[in-house]
Amino acid sequence: MRQLKAVLLAAYVVSGLIVGGDLSPAGADPGSGARYGANPAAGRTFTHDGVELYYEVYGAGDPLLLIHGNGSSIGSLAAQIDHFRPHYRVVAMDSRDQGRSGDSPDEITYEKMTDDLAALLDHLKTGPVDVLGWSDGAIEALLLGIRHPGKVKKIAAMAANLNPGEDALRPEFFTLVRSLVDVAPAPEKETPQSRRELKVARMMLAHPHIDARALEAITAPTLVLAGDRDIVRDEHTLEIYRRVPNGALCIFPNATHFVPFDDPALFNAAVERFFREPFVRKDRIEDLLKSWEALKKSLE
Repeated sequence: MRQLKAVLLAAYVVSGLIVGGDLSPAGADPGSGARYGANPAAGRTFTHDGVELYYEVYGAGDPLLLIHGNGSSIGSLAAQIDHFRPHYRVVAMDSRDQGRSGDSPDEITYEKMTDDLAALLDHLKTGPVDVLGWSDGAIEALLLGIRHPGKVKKIAAMAANLNPGEDALRPEFFTLVRSLVDVAPAPEKETPQSRRELKVARMMLAHPHIDARALEAITAPTLVLAGDRDIVRDEHTLEIYRRVPNGALCIFPNATHFVPFDDPALFNAAVERFFREPFVRKDRIEDLLKSWEALKKSLE
């Protein structure tokens, strides 16, 4: 079991996906002292599609849904919860087969996890929400915009991929993850916890399968984010940005897939500005000329 955990941890760390638990320096609810993702005062469950799902809610204000990455949990978003909870009603849920949520009996897919999130919003009667997703969470954020457009106001999608191929993700990532999962000793793969971890790990090798043209149906303003040293190919991030009708693009300099954890102040500020300001898509020429005229006036 220990060797399998080491194998999976190495795979997730290299991929930029976080394995179970809280990696944030904040990590705790200042009111109760309990860790995010394990807070009895804020934690609740509900059942959707036969799976018991665990979630936590913090703060008050406009609703904001946070979505974690592959094999992770609410605790990995501690820096985002800390930042947004003073001004938002922050909702975060452990995805099925991850964190404190229950296991599902069949294959896990991004569509099922997305529909779980939509059911959570119905359960909480939030109305339309802003959505921030990281990695797998970014995939689900985009799918919310496609499958449940009425539930979404704005989307911030950090490092999403539309398919599990090398046109979307760096080839060295897949080579390493496949080799590490394959070499895990067979007996260790048969424990309940190991089966759960492998189920989630294998999902990212087989899914998602989102036609880029489907992004054209997203009506919500969408901020597409990535690091310039991300595991997601730059060209793939640009394709997502170009397909979304009301898209904006943010590439963090000298940053990896982990920028929400590595530099939460930079990351959170970019996302909050997008959520706070009205979105008006700029015209390349018309708005350039307006700024040019304003610049000339400022020099008179």
